[in-house]
Amino acid sequence: MSTLTPLRGSARVVVRQHRGTLRVAGLLALAGAVAVIGFALWTSHLIDEFDAGACKASGVSGPVCDQRIVDFNRSMSRFSSVLMYAGMVVTVLPGISSAFVAGPLIARELESGTYRVAWTQSVTPARWLAAKLAVPTVLLVASMTMLSVVLGWAQTRTATDYPVNWFDAQVFGATLPVVIGYTLLGIAVGALTGLLVRRTLAAMAVAVVVTCTVMGTLGVYRRDLWPLRTDITPSGGNPPVPLDAWMLQVGRITESGDRVLWDTCLNVNEAREARCLAELDITGWFYDYHPASHLWPLQLVETGILLALTALAVIAAFRVLRRRTG
Repeated sequence: MSTLTPLRGSARVVVRQHRGTLRVAGLLALAGAVAVIGFALWTSHLIDEFDAGACKASGVSGPVCDQRIVDFNRSMSRFSSVLMYAGMVVTVLPGISSAFVAGPLIARELESGTYRVAWTQSVTPARWLAAKLAVPTVLLVASMTMLSVVLGWAQTRTATDYPVNWFDAQVFGATLPVVIGYTLLGIAVGALTGLLVRRTLAAMAVAVVVTCTVMGTLGVYRRDLWPLRTDITPSGGNPPVPLDAWMLQVGRITESGDRVLWDTCLNVNEAREARCLAELDITGWFYDYHPASHLWPLQLVETGILLALTALAVIAAFRVLRRRTG
């Protein structure tokens, strides 16, 4: 208990120092969650009440019924867009969090010299940094978990022609557990950057760039974090890929297993196309994709990478602090 008491006291100081920012951030997160829930409930009501077939069978005039269908489709499209924008906001929050930790939370104190007050009141530099990390970690993890759960629930309301795809960057990046991994990484990068740069605005800029670079890099290579599924069908056969799959590559395949471009031998003249297929020994199509069942393996692998990077950044931050304080 004696070890935790100074840390708790330092954490309370951090909360008091930034209570305005933390209060506004909490209210915005709560308001966003309430707005998404309200929109999802309204959309669910529309889905339950609307039936295009029943509308036309009820004797309502054609133009009136057609307009109802148009209005319904617009509402579904709008809801899908709201979820995508909400997911985008949640996805970029780790970058904003990184800037806050790097600038106002750490670099500003180092730049102004106010950190000396804490260090002369029986608070070691290590406990000072631990408190700086603990406060945003607890609050941001709780907020991001709430927002991710709300978005995940709302996405189940989109059983229409306007689905929200699990592999979209705005959806995948806002899904648990990877969103927590990015949040923790943003906090750790912010702390390390603040200690290294020691200038508020510069630290904020560097932290955002580093965090967003990691996010962008993992987004580009996300498809390679788990083995793809490959299906092959004969020429003229129906694609076996599920509608909710993340399709990555489609092409032609020869008898020997060589792959060629998907538009090879495509020709409006069936005789020419058949002759081309025979000459190149093309026997069918190949499909490389991630089925929906790959969501959790991809999430766990990416989260593991993020946690490893977070641990390295935290260790580096404490070593920088130790080196500069002796």
